[in-house]
Amino acid sequence: MPSKDIHFERRGDQQEIAVIRLTRPTKRNALNDGLVLALRDLFEKMPEGVRAAVIAGDGEHFCAGLDLSELKERDAGQGLMHSRMWHAALERVQYGPVPVIAALHGAVIGGGLELASACHIRVADETAFYALPEGSRGIFVGGGGAVRIPKLIGAARMTDMMMTGRVFNAQDGERIGIAQYLVPPGQAFDKAFELAVRVAQNAPLTNYALMHALPRIAEQPADQGFLTEAMMAAIAQSAPEAKTRVKAFLDGQAAKVKKA
Repeated sequence: MPSKDIHFERRGDQQEIAVIRLTRPTKRNALNDGLVLALRDLFEKMPEGVRAAVIAGDGEHFCAGLDLSELKERDAGQGLMHSRMWHAALERVQYGPVPVIAALHGAVIGGGLELASACHIRVADETAFYALPEGSRGIFVGGGGAVRIPKLIGAARMTDMMMTGRVFNAQDGERIGIAQYLVPPGQAFDKAFELAVRVAQNAPLTNYALMHALPRIAEQPADQGFLTEAMMAAIAQSAPEAKTRVKAFLDGQAAKVKKA
């Protein structure tokens, strides 16, 4: 790996799950430029055969945000380019080659919440807490949070968090939509990995549509969204794997959906 602050390994019966760990526990896994660029490079060069990924943090926290000790004095142009570098990196997470599940515990703050919001599914344990302290520090989110976080919780809640320093605990974070799953302490990674294994069993083209097409359809006017949906549905169902799976279901060889 190009950075000592990130660890990559493959797991699963077919080595189909990428496990990505932030490894700066003494810094509460705060993000520096090297780590952000390493994430970008990893998702740009994801090994063949990986079907899903889990992002987690070592130690007691997922990620406490930007490493302010490495914050450099920049003019407006330099600051703009720095923010755009983060945008490019986290876009590779959101619109990359595989679905990404975040395993959240402890601090999920600032840039850490921006990273989590770029993932497709978020699993939190009961130790997780969420904050956007940029307002009290005289700065503004710069890693895509102003776009992604309001889509999860709404602009009013994000404004409240940044203006007042409000901190949401794990239970409230699930209630307002930051995390889709809430598990007991210490179980976030296991649940995230379980979900990654399940997601990896989907048809790759369906997963691709959910990652790349669905967010864009949601942003389109209804008439455009319906047309995009129709084209994506036609493409997905024409894939050989889709035909095989539908036939297996019709032949009674595939499991039926049951009440949870």
